[in-house]
Amino acid sequence: MSVDKIKFDERGLVPAIVQDATSKEVLTLAYMNEESLQKSLETRETWFYSRSREELWHKGATSGNTQLIVDMRYDCDADAIVVLVTPAGPACHKGDYTCFSDSLFGENIRTNPTRFAIIDELERVIAKREAEMPEGAYTTYLFEKGVDKILKKVGEEAGEVIIAAKNRDPEELKWEVADLLYHVLVLLREQKLPLDEVLSVLEERHKPKS
Repeated sequence: MSVDKIKFDERGLVPAIVQDATSKEVLTLAYMNEESLQKSLETRETWFYSRSREELWHKGATSGNTQLIVDMRYDCDADAIVVLVTPAGPACHKGDYTCFSDSLFGENIRTNPTRFAIIDELERVIAKREAEMPEGAYTTYLFEKGVDKILKKVGEEAGEVIIAAKNRDPEELKWEVADLLYHVLVLLREQKLPLDEVLSVLEERHKPKS
């Protein structure tokens, strides 16, 4: 990305929308000036400009909740930036995974109307758990134990799926497949591999051969 292409406003700022590269959740909205944008490009971590303090700030400099930049994109008018990141902790100063936790409707609702919206929701919740690490949560436990434990659970659940299928037990099978899908999503998060990339492989395989 060339900084020269960006159209800064009259204050020398451009809005930067920070998005989790894996879950696609919008984490925060901040502002960059030319210097902070250049630092972000050079260090591959997010730097912003504080309008209240009138100074640069490095996300996570004091909290440790840095954001590793995967990609930076600008819109068709070159006056806004989307920053795709791998967060090392909560994005919000309140300790929340995202700054956009509250709904104007008074409740957290998901707008995806499809039957598979639960997959998007589960991926988002897993990402939230990894960022906030709430005590007592099973997902927190898996991330604390690390990849070996997660892989063990994936293997165990795959075995349970096989047993349920061999036993011709559809009621048990649906529960075991649900457990397997959950643990696979946790594994993808631990590996920083977006589910979208897995779906892209399926789409590519599904294309008719010419």
